[in-house]
Amino acid sequence: MIEVATIIDAGTATVFDLELDVDVHADSLARSGETAATADGRRRLGPGDEVTFRASHFGVKWRMTSQVTAYDRPAHFVDEQTRGPFREMRHEHNFEDLGNGRTRMVDRMAIRAPGGPLGAIVTRLLLAPYLKRLLIRRATHIKRLAETAGRRDP
Repeated sequence: MIEVATIIDAGTATVFDLELDVDVHADSLARSGETAATADGRRRLGPGDEVTFRASHFGVKWRMTSQVTAYDRPAHFVDEQTRGPFREMRHEHNFEDLGNGRTRMVDRMAIRAPGGPLGAIVTRLLLAPYLKRLLIRRATHIKRLAETAGRRDP
């Protein structure tokens, strides 16, 4: 299990909505050439929506489709891989209202790579640390956007 917690000086609804914005997702991981597309072209995901990500990681082009399988705005949502490189991938997004316009955002990701015992070793030594760095990069991007938006609000 990979876990990243971030304190953000913005309300839970603002942070929640940014996390479901596919353009924000792509911008946060621009270094890997990440793109995100929905079947209907909407830019903000909702319950049951699917999104397909394309990127280059470890010099390999990846494609993964995930579906929003749980949705409780603004407290929690889950997306799970339906097609892609992992045997399993489940990403929980939790948002705790800390009061005074502050949010604790917690990402929890569980992954299983194909390949049995060898896949488990690759996950532990390579994939999990790499994905944790990506989650931290994404959380930092969300924090910056949310806190900037909060300063513009009256």
